[in-house]
Amino acid sequence: MFKLFPKRFAVLKAFVGLYLFLSFLIRISLLIWNFSELNKSFFVLANTFLIGFLFDIATISFFTIPYLIYLLIVPKYLYGSIIDKILTNTGFFMGVLILFFSFFGEFTFWDEFQRRFNFIAVDYLIYTYEVVKNINESYPLPLLISVMLLLVLISVFIVHKMGFFQKTFMSETAFKPKLLSAMPWVLIVIISIFFIVNKQADFSNNRYNNELAKSGIYSFFAAFRNNELPYKEFYKTIPQSEAYANVKAVYKTSSETFVNPNEDAIYRSVINSDSIKKPIKPNVVFICVESLSASFLKEFGNEDLITPTLDSLAQNSLFFENVYATGTRTVRGMEAITLSIPPTPGRSIVKRKDNHGLFTIGEVFRAQGYERNFFYGGDGYFDNMNTYFGGNGFNIVDRGRGFLLDKNINTKRTNIEDNEVTFENAWGVCDTDIYNKVLKEADKAHESGIPFFDFVMTTSNHKPYTYPEGKIDIPSGTGRNGAVKYTDYAIGEFIRNAKKKAWFKNTVFVIMSDHCASSAGRWELDVKNYHIAALIFNLPNKQPKKVNTLASQIDVFPTLFASLSWDYKSNLFGENILNLKQEDERAFVGNYRKLGYLKDNKVLILDEQANSNFYSWNPLDNSLIVLPVDDKFEKKAISFYQISDDMYRNNGLKLKE
Repeated sequence: MFKLFPKRFAVLKAFVGLYLFLSFLIRISLLIWNFSELNKSFFVLANTFLIGFLFDIATISFFTIPYLIYLLIVPKYLYGSIIDKILTNTGFFMGVLILFFSFFGEFTFWDEFQRRFNFIAVDYLIYTYEVVKNINESYPLPLLISVMLLLVLISVFIVHKMGFFQKTFMSETAFKPKLLSAMPWVLIVIISIFFIVNKQADFSNNRYNNELAKSGIYSFFAAFRNNELPYKEFYKTIPQSEAYANVKAVYKTSSETFVNPNEDAIYRSVINSDSIKKPIKPNVVFICVESLSASFLKEFGNEDLITPTLDSLAQNSLFFENVYATGTRTVRGMEAITLSIPPTPGRSIVKRKDNHGLFTIGEVFRAQGYERNFFYGGDGYFDNMNTYFGGNGFNIVDRGRGFLLDKNINTKRTNIEDNEVTFENAWGVCDTDIYNKVLKEADKAHESGIPFFDFVMTTSNHKPYTYPEGKIDIPSGTGRNGAVKYTDYAIGEFIRNAKKKAWFKNTVFVIMSDHCASSAGRWELDVKNYHIAALIFNLPNKQPKKVNTLASQIDVFPTLFASLSWDYKSNLFGENILNLKQEDERAFVGNYRKLGYLKDNKVLILDEQANSNFYSWNPLDNSLIVLPVDDKFEKKAISFYQISDDMYRNNGLKLKE
């Protein structure tokens, strides 16, 4: 008689049961945690748990295979032997430890991203030092580890008490029943490998329901396998010639001329000067602020008064009120800012292998005679930043403890030394310290007489939200508001110190966020969670002005180049915000799977199942209402995303001779 779990499989049965119980428990916990965000209809909730159970079965089937192999190869006369007991007890303990570790990890990951494991988690596995240190600073790690080990020991004790080990060691199960009982698990693994993909859990329009339906461990390995998504293979397309024609039509203006008009390319000459507007070449300091959502500023309705510096700068700058980040991670922001490109699906170009010798904004600065520097308060090997910036002509200034991932890159590197550090956490030195380093290096550059472009990446507005005590009235490590207020304080100190320098009058400061503090929400893409702060301060011959034009992160530097009256060759997708007509306003938003095109309070979202969904977006409550697809709108959106991915994959982003 066939049994799925004969006596020899008793410990396996206990392990499977424990996993399914814990997985159900975590799904219930996350449901309670985010109950207000869920679609609570019976049908949707029932599907959430049914699909979740199926993914759990698929996940645990992979765990069963090593032990099944052991059970099959061990002959009956060794059942219950010393070696059998040692291997079975050790294997069970390690398996249960892995389960609890992953479930504890899911809670901390959900706390930060409101998602099951994705390929952010895969990246974090690579950068173990920063991540473990961050978790240790953000959570009571010794307590969590103690609780986890206690739960593992309790679980092992209960399984022993219930007699599962005794049944396993005392069984008389022959080889054939074992083989028959193993076959269903092998079949499930085969089906899971060839027919089950993680995106099949996305059954609902509510993102939280979809995330709950997934299994964290399964999601992790799915992300590990699929970290690149070639646009043409996964997304809705139109004929290539039509896509290029649609994109090139945007740049056919009196001030822009294609270098090779008949090619599928956007490389062009941009003319911003004339007999009145002469080019000027001030130093440029760009501050890329970690996780600075527009909603933190008083200018956008925040009443906590945590950004007095930025609120003041908003009144004295070219201040962009309606700019949207392209993505949800720092590397995506860096991609958008430096390459001035709509987001490509999959991981950011910053983290991909073939990302050297690209046409970045740094090339525009180089052609104007600038030295280019990338400042980061941590170790720039994290997220491949040193390799990316170094491989595209920037000098590197970082903590210097890591290494360039590509040793063939020849770039100048300057360390932030220990005696220059007053405070440091998992992600790097505090913002005050990195700004002091910028001031020091700017003094040196000023003496050389060479104009400089500094790209400064901050770290303080990041969990664990720690910073030097006594600088602001919110204690360090108490939450996001304190981190934002310290971040703002550090910018204020930097500007005040810069004003004392001989080079200040000839220096423009660009401040913009890399992404918002949170991108999570119930919709496919929560548009409001891409709204960021951006401004240009101390711009010569420009009066302060608030600009309400809808624009993208990719447009800020082309706007700066136009304001400086630079003529230059361009391979950038960004446009001059100050010249955008109302009918040309648009923004690009996305995550690694979903690609959104925002225009006139409408958004078209493309996904990797070749779907195209069209919505009306209500900025007041951030809701999306389904609309019939507008063919013209859809083709414009597809064109930009199809072409940006094609240019990356076919060397269209490379520097031109």
